[in-house]
Amino acid sequence: MKNYVLINGVTKTYPNNFKALDQIDLSINKGEIFALLGPNGAGKSTLINTICGILNFESGKILVDNFDIKINYRQTKALIGIVPQELNLEVFETVWNNVNYSRGLYGKPKNHQYIENLLKELSLWDKKDNKLRELSGGMKRRVLIAKALSHEPKVLFLDEPTASVDVELRKDMWEIVKRLKKNGVTIILTTHYIEEAEEIADRVGIINNGRIILVDEKERLIKKLGQKILKIELSDPINVIPSYLEKFDLKIDNTKKILIYKYDTRSDKTGITSLLSEIKDQGMILKDLSTEQSSLESIFLNLVKES
Repeated sequence: MKNYVLINGVTKTYPNNFKALDQIDLSINKGEIFALLGPNGAGKSTLINTICGILNFESGKILVDNFDIKINYRQTKALIGIVPQELNLEVFETVWNNVNYSRGLYGKPKNHQYIENLLKELSLWDKKDNKLRELSGGMKRRVLIAKALSHEPKVLFLDEPTASVDVELRKDMWEIVKRLKKNGVTIILTTHYIEEAEEIADRVGIINNGRIILVDEKERLIKKLGQKILKIELSDPINVIPSYLEKFDLKIDNTKKILIYKYDTRSDKTGITSLLSEIKDQGMILKDLSTEQSSLESIFLNLVKES
């Protein structure tokens, strides 16, 4: 089923007149992992909190499984689980009590077998009698996921799930997300790690200044994010690209002395060797070479200019 989460024309403005969300249109398919990429302050957390009913919005409509989140608040709340960035937990309670209590908050009957299976799935079973204050940061984040899944939601929101965790734990968390998808959970996560989206997402959206500026299949977008730039500085200026270099799709910068060549770092052949050989064979004199990796921020800015 497509459009399991459907957002149409949603706008959110804070009391200081800051427009955090500006006419957001977005649809999430059932059973997919959707990664929302964006720099700090882009609107990622605001969008998640709005969909989950934590924040109000002025205009537009949000549907989850065809239920309007404002009109059918109880139904949508039961469908949604959220793992926030902050580790807000009852630190003096045990893992077992924490997760069971969360299930009760949603009016779900006790199901100790389900909670046991959930804790085992998240490698928390041997910590079930530990108090939260006794756990590491990574284990606390697992408990947040268990609490979010305690009422068996169909949609799970993960807000920066691997922020402030080490690389090993980050990869462990990725495996957890993949297993959740296999169990039929639709997952929407926010992140500023490109490799996170590359590893686990089916589709990726980019948000900047409260606007969705691009939604694409992961493979197509990651290819764009993998571009690198080679700058070739010449001794003498040129006004146009010579015909023998046209096949390399070069650009000239404003100084007329630097040729700009974009290539894919993931490709087996970048074309750089052929390009430099052609320049040398034609008698052009090189002064300097430098490379730049396209940063996420620079890609955002370019996409904003294009939109």
